[in-house]
Amino acid sequence: MKLRIKGDSLRYRLTQTDLKNFVKLESIEEAVHFGDRVLIYRLVSTDKERLFVTFLDDVITLYFPRHWIREWAGTERVGYDNRADPLGKNIYLLVEKDFTCLENVVEDQRDQFPNPLKTSL
Repeated sequence: MKLRIKGDSLRYRLTQTDLKNFVKLESIEEAVHFGDRVLIYRLVSTDKERLFVTFLDDVITLYFPRHWIREWAGTERVGYDNRADPLGKNIYLLVEKDFTCLENVVEDQRDQFPNPLKTSL
């Protein structure tokens, strides 16, 4: 799972394995180590109807409506998004499938979803 942050925008990108694990466990997480500090970012299912986020004790938790999980995993849908309002701050949230890049990159992309824009020669 990747986390992209830009201003008041959070974007979680899941590989095929990430999505399978999320379907099975309804929660996945990653960590970034900064010396003796750790930033954890999680995706957790919820009974709520919208995406929402919390940030407590160096943990970013993005809550994903449970009823969307199996639909998302079983369709070509790329992802889900909305604007959330944690503590009066308008933040854009996006959870999406991680597609292979159209350009050649060094990164291992074997577990990413096939890019629908990539045409075979």
